[in-house]
Amino acid sequence: MTEMSYEPLTPTAHLERAASAHRDRVAVVDGDLRLTYGELHARCRRVAGGLAALADGRPVAVLATNSHVMLEAHFAVPWAGVPLVALNIRLAPAELTHIVRHSDATVLLYEAEFAPVARSIAAELPGLRLVEAGGADDEYASLAMSATPLATRPTDERALLALNYTSGTTGRPKGVMYHHRGAYLQALSQVAHAGLDPSSVFLWTLPMFHCNGWGYPWAVTAAGGRHVCLRKVDPGEVWRLIAAEGVTHLNAAPTVLTMLAHDPAAAPVESLRVQTGGAPPSPALLEKAAALGIEITHLYGLTETFGPSIVCDWRPEWDALPASEQARLKARQGVRTYTTDGLRVLDADGAEVPADATATGEIAVRGNTVMLGYYKDPEATAAAAPDGWFRTGDLAVRHPDGYVELRDRSKDVIISGGENIASVEVEQAIASHPAVLEAAVVAVPDEKWGEVPAAYVTLAPGAEVTAEEIVEHVRTRLARFKAPRHVVFTDLPKTATGKIQKFVLRERARGH
Repeated sequence: MTEMSYEPLTPTAHLERAASAHRDRVAVVDGDLRLTYGELHARCRRVAGGLAALADGRPVAVLATNSHVMLEAHFAVPWAGVPLVALNIRLAPAELTHIVRHSDATVLLYEAEFAPVARSIAAELPGLRLVEAGGADDEYASLAMSATPLATRPTDERALLALNYTSGTTGRPKGVMYHHRGAYLQALSQVAHAGLDPSSVFLWTLPMFHCNGWGYPWAVTAAGGRHVCLRKVDPGEVWRLIAAEGVTHLNAAPTVLTMLAHDPAAAPVESLRVQTGGAPPSPALLEKAAALGIEITHLYGLTETFGPSIVCDWRPEWDALPASEQARLKARQGVRTYTTDGLRVLDADGAEVPADATATGEIAVRGNTVMLGYYKDPEATAAAAPDGWFRTGDLAVRHPDGYVELRDRSKDVIISGGENIASVEVEQAIASHPAVLEAAVVAVPDEKWGEVPAAYVTLAPGAEVTAEEIVEHVRTRLARFKAPRHVVFTDLPKTATGKIQKFVLRERARGH
């Protein structure tokens, strides 16, 4: 009997549908290059055929910007029947070499601007096949033009789709294993939460190498929307593209949104939906974005959860609240997404904390959009999910309405004189000062109190304020013991995805 009620799920199916339903509509804008969905579909199939002949059944690593090359790789590599390894372009060659080696990749596809890095990786990994996109010898273009088309579909929807390596801010990067089923469902979840449809124009301000762009290479395609590639985040260029291309959606970390909101080119927009995550956006940032007409949705997730797993679902009855109260509510992480099957906040004994907005516990999730595990690391996999629930390492409270709000990463809690201080709470208090662009708070050793908060602050352009004024500002909003004992004005170190590297600040604070 023919099976008519089951088909293994895979995110590449979204391009198959888009090529059928939206064949003649523009799918990709990358500088002067414009591709219809029919052209994108054909190119990806040919690239898949070419890569399959080179990969020998093993992963393909890709070192590229937010370009059509990286976007096409999200369909072509799975269609080649092998896992995708999207590399962080901002890592050092030694770090990239470790990832390529650990992933067992046999092919490295790279854009010409990264040729020196690619060659240095290949010098350390004999047998690694290099494929250059762009430049004098554009082998990638040859594949896209003339290779034999291929579109392999998985027989097992939980087969390995991609390896995404953690940022490494807390240790050596681990290879997070994504499966076809999770990526397919995550794409549909993002279509729904972002309100994507065929009229959507999505600007790629979020790195595609980060959690496979939160699933948006597949989500925008599933909706039949338009991808606008952005190879480097430049606030002025972002505002230009918003106007020129009619951008309706973008995703970015709060640090990127802060840059955009304070850029001289910033101007009110009619409709721009933005999803932000990676760190809690301060109420001050949310209020400024609202004044520009930008509708922000706060998300929470990790590499291990295919990106967003919690969303601050906005309730229409909140529209009547004052702007400051709306900003406070939007700063919360929220409730589980459509495809997060379970969300809990657990105490040290594994029991649910009460929904009283006070009791703190660790966020734990489970469901179809959680990783298979860490590649070649069963011990770390078991430690991450000791009871079938993935422990995120993030501490939160649950409000009486069920919404979760992040308090800190477990390692970022400051214990001063026996009192717990959430660095996020102090950061938001500092960021509410009109002179502050952004802030990060870490613990520094103190002979009397054990440790105390230290604040690293970046000021808005042209703004002036003293350290003493920052401290007094915090004291008007929080208990005095939570105010920073040290304030340093500086640029904040960040990862490629916009996360502030607190470990770097801790080292600075300790004089290393």
